[in-house]
Amino acid sequence: MKEDKNKQIEQILLNDKNYENFINSKTEKEFEDILNSKTEKETVITNIKEVPRELLLSKHAVYMVINKQSKTKSYINGIQADGYLGNQSITREKLLSYLSDSFVSGNNFIKFYQIKF
Repeated sequence: MKEDKNKQIEQILLNDKNYENFINSKTEKEFEDILNSKTEKETVITNIKEVPRELLLSKHAVYMVINKQSKTKSYINGIQADGYLGNQSITREKLLSYLSDSFVSGNNFIKFYQIKF
């Protein structure tokens, strides 16, 4: 039996077309398994008061930045928002204490948008 299996594998390896089809089907199966395994849904929280304090200025947090001069809107993560806070310790404490969900830094208005994890 083992000899028959080895002969089949040998024939597959000798025929490039069969080998290529075998490799492609195996690769497709592996990708399907990977895609199916990632069925966990992300948790999205938009209310700042429901976010754990340690995640407010993390890579999982999303903040909306509105430039007052150019009237443009963009999004940044919590680490970047922490950079905008700079040495504004009072503003940082208000944000981390859930007293405020936004702050101003230069010409930018920064507001908590959501968190995904």
